Amino acid sequence: MSKLIITAAVTGSVHTPSLSPYLPLTPEQIAADAVAAAKAGAALVHVHARDPQNGKPSADPKLYEEIVTRISAATDAAICITTGGSKEMTVAERARSVALLKPELASLNTGSMNFAIHPLAGKIKEPKYDWEIPFLQATEDWIFPNTFKTLAEFATFMTAAGTKPELEVYDAGMLSNVQFLLSTGVLKPPIHLQFVLGILGGMQATVGNLVFLHESACRMIGEKNFTWSLSAAGRAQLPMMATAMGMGGNVRVGLEDNLYLAPKVLAKSSAEQVERIMTIAAALSIPVATPAEARQILGLKGAAAVGWAQKSAAE
Repeated sequence: MSKLIITAAVTGSVHTPSLSPYLPLTPEQIAADAVAAAKAGAALVHVHARDPQNGKPSADPKLYEEIVTRISAATDAAICITTGGSKEMTVAERARSVALLKPELASLNTGSMNFAIHPLAGKIKEPKYDWEIPFLQATEDWIFPNTFKTLAEFATFMTAAGTKPELEVYDAGMLSNVQFLLSTGVLKPPIHLQFVLGILGGMQATVGNLVFLHESACRMIGEKNFTWSLSAAGRAQLPMMATAMGMGGNVRVGLEDNLYLAPKVLAKSSAEQVERIMTIAAALSIPVATPAEARQILGLKGAAAVGWAQKSAAE
């Protein structure tokens, strides 16, 4: 039986500070949440940066460097840096920190889509910061742009950096995009897919949709040519994680995807969600991968080869 890789996505750019007092915002908080999740059992951590003054999603490479340096100093978990960013970032800004820091993994969103989070604005009665409600409301009229041109550009610079793309698949058509990139040599197998379900504008988080995506990937890409993980947003997170684990897949949890531990019970950290997954894995007799084992399974370059480690060694 293949070992389960648990990823913790600790802050993201979807949720805003008023939605949970536990959402990490500063580099220190984001790194601490990631480290706690790793100690709880996560082999990978997925990071976004935020402006420490107001919690707004940020593309500042200095913030990313501080976050990943802090994480690496306290745990050997592999680090995945986002290129998803937020609706207010240009494509170049979304790519900048990955190009500079050369992490082991980076997200690569595999198609354009309506990425709508405007319903969350209605959950905020008294915002902590004036940017939050307008930021959320504006997504009602926003297309998350990921064209074939930018997909090829992202994949090319990731290859040059030795960074493995984590291919985010929100809808079935995005598998066709991945298949095309493989056919043209922009991507080379084995690849790593992450099915992202439950976002308004993409496929919803149902067992049927997950099974369809997995079977489609096996047919289109070849069962031996990819590894896969699941991210499921909101209340569907835990039951969908159990489904993915039963199917032999890997899983992603964390405050980026779900602010709750149970109905009406806010999670105090991403580590709490990782602990739940560890409990389910134990109940199902599924072994959990260490960071070293996750690196081997995914074919990652190793912590010593990331940009910030090389910079530190040179100094």
